[in-house]
Amino acid sequence: MLRLCPDRPLPPYSYVPGRLPHPISDPAGHSYGLHVISPGEVQQGPVASVSLVSGWKVSSDYLFGIDLFNHGFYWEAHETWEQLWIACGRSGREADFLKGLIKLAAAGVKMREGRPIGVQRHASRARELFQLVSENMIDGHTASLGGLDLSALCDAAEKISTNANSIVDDSDDRLTAALTLYLVPKDVG
Repeated sequence: MLRLCPDRPLPPYSYVPGRLPHPISDPAGHSYGLHVISPGEVQQGPVASVSLVSGWKVSSDYLFGIDLFNHGFYWEAHETWEQLWIACGRSGREADFLKGLIKLAAAGVKMREGRPIGVQRHASRARELFQLVSENMIDGHTASLGGLDLSALCDAAEKISTNANSIVDDSDDRLTAALTLYLVPKDVG
């Protein structure tokens, strides 16, 4: 599978709450001691100024979040995109888009926890957010953001939400189960 940020290594494990060491707060965690934006803190520098309309191709954090998601690191993707969401002010079109991605990643975590209601709720909210973003696109822009087709994201989130019970039931090994959604930005490379 194509890596968008091949210079950034994937973590040694995908965190599932209650089953593996917490990546940040547990000294045995894979990201223990690394700086993470805390609530209320705004990251300074290029992350805060990257536009997901025109500058997403140079946002290594955004692209690394896609890598994490596509390789089943749902909790880690959630955390990565949440930092961008905080940096962009938590409101507005780009924040809503990022929150939709965060909700999709949360659905992946809930799948691994074996919680179909959580999968359904997070995926449903993701669809609502992608729909809202799509309805509020500025004239002259296609219905995509961050290189991702908003209509396709709505459809994928709806499918995950609708099939939440079977997604969880069909998981032989919940620690390695994966959503059947891969995020592939257009015009990469």
